Amino acid sequence: MTYEYMTQGTCSKVIRFSTNEKGELEDVQFVGGCNGNLKGIASLVKGMKVEEVIKRLDGITCGMKGTSCPDQLARALKEI
Repeated sequence: MTYEYMTQGTCSKVIRFSTNEKGELEDVQFVGGCNGNLKGIASLVKGMKVEEVIKRLDGITCGMKGTSCPDQLARALKEI
């Protein structure tokens, strides 16, 4: 299943991702933000269980912001 999440409080504006029937992330794409870092995050979480990604990324902040692109991915995954 494919999803699109509008981020809040980050340089990245949209996260597009898909999951498979086993509850694993298959594809993650960030629109905007730090291109290289976000490609790295997307590559690292590919094939991981949604619950594990949430556990690892939830609550990560960026500078003085109360959130980050990884945290926004965790929030998006919580919504599904």
